Amino acid sequence: MGFKCGIIGLPNVGKSTLFNALTESSKAEAANYPFATIEPNVGRVAVPDSRLETLGKISKSEKIIPSYMDFVDIAGLVKGASKGEGLGNKFLGHIREVDAIAHVVRCFKDENVTHVSNEIEPIKDIEIIKTELQLADIETLQNKKNSLQKKAKQGDKKIKSQIDVIDKVINNLDNIYILNFNDFDESGIELINSINLITLKPMMYICNVDENAVQSGNTYSNIVSEFAKKDGCRTVLVSASIEAQVAVLDDENEKRELISELALKESTLNKLIESGYSLLNLINYFTSGPKETRSWTIEKETLAPKAAGKIHSDFQKGFIRAETISYDDFVKFKGEVLCREAGKLRQEGKDYIVQDGDVMHFLFNN
Repeated sequence: MGFKCGIIGLPNVGKSTLFNALTESSKAEAANYPFATIEPNVGRVAVPDSRLETLGKISKSEKIIPSYMDFVDIAGLVKGASKGEGLGNKFLGHIREVDAIAHVVRCFKDENVTHVSNEIEPIKDIEIIKTELQLADIETLQNKKNSLQKKAKQGDKKIKSQIDVIDKVINNLDNIYILNFNDFDESGIELINSINLITLKPMMYICNVDENAVQSGNTYSNIVSEFAKKDGCRTVLVSASIEAQVAVLDDENEKRELISELALKESTLNKLIESGYSLLNLINYFTSGPKETRSWTIEKETLAPKAAGKIHSDFQKGFIRAETISYDDFVKFKGEVLCREAGKLRQEGKDYIVQDGDVMHFLFNN
């Protein structure tokens, strides 16, 4: 169980080049013109986690299965997308299906790569996208309101309350305020979540810079970073051109050598997954034995029965307890047997909150 991250931005900001690098594929056609990607390309990548290999060696596992993250390369949005410009409605629909949004912002100059407005102004680019997402959500809300108004004629007070909630959200988006869920009761929040608004999805900004600015950024990326802080968003500094060079290498040692030569601490993939996990409050727990060692992605504060349900719904329904060992103890005592002897294997019940790195075995009733 992983999560899905949509890559969005204006045309020619480096989305498809970045997608190709992330997925080490040529699924997306990186071209110097808008709408090179008509259908959203989806690339599934393994979440890098060195703990998996360590656990696998200790347990002498036949297979090692990581968690996965899906990247969705969504074609470039343009001004007027919410009204159907540039196949906008279709692309906006794709964005509704993702868990988080990575907004690629062009922070480099290159006369060989055209810009839709012929000028490099990152904040202006961001505002264009934000406005289109807001307008798309307002239209969705208005459609929902129209549907409810037809039913309201029957005098249902619950429907009138729902219309009031929608009016409040529309007014909020019209005035570009941040939606405060404390302003709504439980039923209002439930209604808002059911509508699946794009503007409520967690977002990070990816500053695509040239090779010389990949370490400390540049004037453009600094402006985006300051803007993101006000929005409560994270920024990730990358050079899509560098990542493209790394991606074409087949040998892992050559990749590491190139990354080292460029003085990069980690790959873009690692940066994005780390930011994505933080955005969605995700952690990983493990199952480990002779057959396989496997990583499972859950949200922080997840209780043991729900975590067990990630493996199989029967595990959650018939949950009895979870035999749990912390990752550090599993490594220190070299596996379950010595952990049990040392008293490091814990019997956790239904109220246990699973921690990142827990190695677990679930007992359940059929």
